[in-house]
Amino acid sequence: MAQNALPDTIAQRAMACMACHGKEGRAASDGFYPRIAGKPVGYLYNQLVNFREGRRKYPLMIYMVDQLSDAYLHEMAEYFSGLHPPYPAPQPANVSQTVLERGRILVQYGDAARNVPACVACHGKTLTGVAPSIPGLVGLPRDYLSAQFGAWKNGIRRAAAPDCMRQISSRLTVEEISATLAWLTAQPIPAQTAPAPAATEKLPMPCGSLPQ
Repeated sequence: MAQNALPDTIAQRAMACMACHGKEGRAASDGFYPRIAGKPVGYLYNQLVNFREGRRKYPLMIYMVDQLSDAYLHEMAEYFSGLHPPYPAPQPANVSQTVLERGRILVQYGDAARNVPACVACHGKTLTGVAPSIPGLVGLPRDYLSAQFGAWKNGIRRAAAPDCMRQISSRLTVEEISATLAWLTAQPIPAQTAPAPAATEKLPMPCGSLPQ
């Protein structure tokens, strides 16, 4: 019996996560479960804590992390942060060039008149995230991103205050969110997909999920 025992390693224990998040955490094909491989360790840890503390609402995730310690959640975050499987191909943008251009402007420049920062101002110039706590946006399924924006707008998804993404989502129309996601998910994956080093410049707005 001992010869058939499974190894007690984080890689073996993390196999449960891959049932939904795909092999090596590269994302499921249905577009609902996000890629967790290669995300900044601080971001992954924050999301696990958010599920455990009830700021994010998904019963299966809450059930899995409800009794886990901070140290164990951090170990899980470190494991998936260190995985770098290939990214999927970009999704085709089935919208007009006018819509795509509006999305590009919001991603690259934001809308200062409404205090909407550019996506690149926080998520990095190549949108691959910024260490230690800001996730990348490239390679994520459009349906997943759309669902998260909807959750922020409706107050279902929350983060530590001040909740910057909820504030941004509330200032964007549904049409603007759709345009932004259409442009984002149609972009080619950059050659370097690792999160950028920690930013030295001040972010455009305070965010409670980031280390002070």
